[in-house]
Amino acid sequence: MSDQPVDRPSNHPGDAPGPFIDWDFARVTAARLAAPGPKVNAGEAAGVVAGLRQAALAAHDPVAETSRLTSPPGSAPVLIVDRAGWASANIDSMRELIDPVVAKMAAGMPSQSGEGMAAMGGKITGAETGALLAFFSSKILGQYDLAPSGQPRLLLVAPNIVSAEREMGVSPRDFRLWVAMHEETHRVQFTAVPWLREHMIERSRTLALELAPTPSEFAERVQQIAQGLPGAFRPGSTGLAEVFLTPEQKGKIAEITAVMSLLEGHADVIMDDVGPSVIPTVAEIREKFTQRRAGLGQLDRLIRRLLGLEAKMRQYADGAVFVRAVVDRVGIDGFNAVWTSPQTLPTAAEMADPQAWVARVHG
Repeated sequence: MSDQPVDRPSNHPGDAPGPFIDWDFARVTAARLAAPGPKVNAGEAAGVVAGLRQAALAAHDPVAETSRLTSPPGSAPVLIVDRAGWASANIDSMRELIDPVVAKMAAGMPSQSGEGMAAMGGKITGAETGALLAFFSSKILGQYDLAPSGQPRLLLVAPNIVSAEREMGVSPRDFRLWVAMHEETHRVQFTAVPWLREHMIERSRTLALELAPTPSEFAERVQQIAQGLPGAFRPGSTGLAEVFLTPEQKGKIAEITAVMSLLEGHADVIMDDVGPSVIPTVAEIREKFTQRRAGLGQLDRLIRRLLGLEAKMRQYADGAVFVRAVVDRVGIDGFNAVWTSPQTLPTAAEMADPQAWVARVHG
């Protein structure tokens, strides 16, 4: 989707090449490799951006009323981005989480033979990071970016939304509002629940540090990857993570995944429960969107399985089942006890047994 007046996320203040990941090169690579979006002229592009801004605003009240969560005023306005803009924003967030991991892995390693060697290594890892984000950039419709050291904000990826609505043949107005409902729910989750953002950032950062191998462990990890790579392609696997995780590490990931499933499932439930009075074609959109998720080609399925995207898709379904089961039992206000503290978040076992969560939290 070219010629669109999308927002441009500001670059990280320290965007100089690093010794292990050249983040600036990752940003450039992602922009160059991102697939072109659907063809639109300048007038159409301006209309899409204006329509998405309006959808984000229109989602506020219905999400608040349906979820019974109220976020404080003063949130950053929505950013309407293209694929390169989405990748750039995520590079900033990735850097905050990954740089400490890189520092751990580098500690104790022999010093580089020269600045040229270090720069070359940074370019290679930067290119790999950029290529991965370029792939993801055509898959994401929207995101609430937690921005660990920056300004968290809602992102809507204009070309992907236009591409999806054209492919499915649905009402652009309704589909854009439907997507905005999902992402607005994420914004409300993290702004109405003051502790949640820092909790998720800290858990993710801590786990990443625990998973990163030290130099002495690196050779063993390489051997694990070589032996276990076929398992990453199995249906139901978590992708490359399946290859080198210990049972204890898998357990910790399962607990974070449980919370992610809760967040995604809750957003899916809210976006559908807003109802036809606000989104007249909501049932048609959900049916076609579910068919679209299932109608992937074999190569796309293989790549998604390897990268763990199939596991990501299961988060939506598993989380929605949990949310609906709890709401059916104790109502939406009873469900909202989940946001009381980190201790009231569901465990991995409770995600599969909602009644266990109800019994623990409500007695």
